[in-house]
Amino acid sequence: MSGIRSDGSWRNWAGNQRSRPVRIARPVSESDVMDVVREAATDGLGVRVVGAGHSFTAIARTDDVLVTLDDMTGIVAVDEASGRVRVRAGTRLCDLNPQLDAMGLAMSNLGDIAYQSVAGAISTSTHGTGLGFRSIAADVVGLRLVTAAGAVVVLDDDHDPDLRDVARVGLGALGVVTEVTLQCVPAFNLHAVEEILPIDDVLAGFDAFAEGTDHTEFFWMPHTGNALLKRNTRTTEVPTPARNARHAMKRRWNRFKNKELLENVAFGALNHLGRLRPSFIPRLNGRVLAGAGRAEYLTTSYDVFASPRRVRFYEMEYAVPRRDGLEAFRRVQALIDTLDRPISFPIEFRILGGDDIPLSTASGRDSCFIAVHVFRGTPYEDYFRGVEAIMDDYDGRPHWGKLHFQTADTLAGRYPGWDRFHSARERLDPRRRFTNDYLDRVLGP
Repeated sequence: MSGIRSDGSWRNWAGNQRSRPVRIARPVSESDVMDVVREAATDGLGVRVVGAGHSFTAIARTDDVLVTLDDMTGIVAVDEASGRVRVRAGTRLCDLNPQLDAMGLAMSNLGDIAYQSVAGAISTSTHGTGLGFRSIAADVVGLRLVTAAGAVVVLDDDHDPDLRDVARVGLGALGVVTEVTLQCVPAFNLHAVEEILPIDDVLAGFDAFAEGTDHTEFFWMPHTGNALLKRNTRTTEVPTPARNARHAMKRRWNRFKNKELLENVAFGALNHLGRLRPSFIPRLNGRVLAGAGRAEYLTTSYDVFASPRRVRFYEMEYAVPRRDGLEAFRRVQALIDTLDRPISFPIEFRILGGDDIPLSTASGRDSCFIAVHVFRGTPYEDYFRGVEAIMDDYDGRPHWGKLHFQTADTLAGRYPGWDRFHSARERLDPRRRFTNDYLDRVLGP
């Protein structure tokens, strides 16, 4: 999943970022990472780390030394009293969550995919949804980091907690994260309700949905009047057999049909057809949601939060202040009507509580997140630039791992902790061992 290929090249999951590093390092221990960084410094080479390769930006791209932490995975230690869990940085979220569940623990919030590595997810400010909850990085209480000097720094409550708080979202610009300590919560289930509603009804009721349900999001299909509304309520209730086998089978079928057939198999086929015949897209979009049935189910939190994503795409996502979210969404709707090419992917809308991490997309404010996508191989620049222009009006912050056109000059004023992050960068990597073209653009050279 990291994207490293047998010929020594690398490409990301979406296929839009590629490179051929001078060398690829596969450390198996923290001391190996230290050696890799020191050797790169001796050779005058930069270092970048790749997790699952699920970012759409060039954040992991390098022609120097590419480090994969695929061999540094697994749980290191668990403090049962506090619920704190130390994990190696390369651990995939999809592997970690079942292990936590077996120990009676869970991550407090997750995004809608779980392919990412732990370090990759926190470093790019990956998040889920829920007004009363925060990003994955906000639950980081400890880090181990290999700096540009090839030394290890320990960051936790007792060792430089201020730097720890900055480094939780580090973009890989502060060093190589080797271990992460997560503040977990007791395992919980989610009562999920997914249903198709008129988009106007969803927008009119969204604030009430968000305030009355733990985790709320919706997906609007462009060129249609409908949206898929998802509401997940946290519970310790244990799933019980349905009253009869026929009812249980229907519920399982609706869930499978929505998550696997409609979101992947049929959706992929319709996108292939839409790329060949763009004029068919509005009609095809209507069929996607028309085939979805109401799904209601109760299961483990991680199994509800994340869904399989087998159809490959390009994505842009912006965070705007909560008060501006619905207005910004309506402007994106209007923009789509002006484009030369119909849009075949849904617009995703989520909400999240604010945090205090300098480069978090929700830093200092409750935020709404608007994500736009196109099928892989489809032209996207006019669409994405149009969306970005809308988000600029609300001091929108781009997801660090998703496509955008911002620079350090345009971003600096949007983050209250911008200078705090740069002070940490000067301290840990004054010679910019961990930079690349993308970071030079968004953080400054």
